[in-house]
Amino acid sequence: MHVAPVGGTAVQDHVALAEIELCGELIIAASTAREDRLSLESIDEVLRVAEERDLSGE
Repeated sequence: MHVAPVGGTAVQDHVALAEIELCGELIIAASTAREDRLSLESIDEVLRVAEERDLSGE
């Protein structure tokens, strides 16, 4: 078994960290939602889809 050495050698995958953060935000939104499932509009709002579209000029 190989164990990572203790110290500052951790590699950060920024894309994976961003995906984890978005999943966490979806989980929080789902747990506080009044309905059984989040609507597509609610999911888009949590993931800030409209903001991304505005920034990309679509």
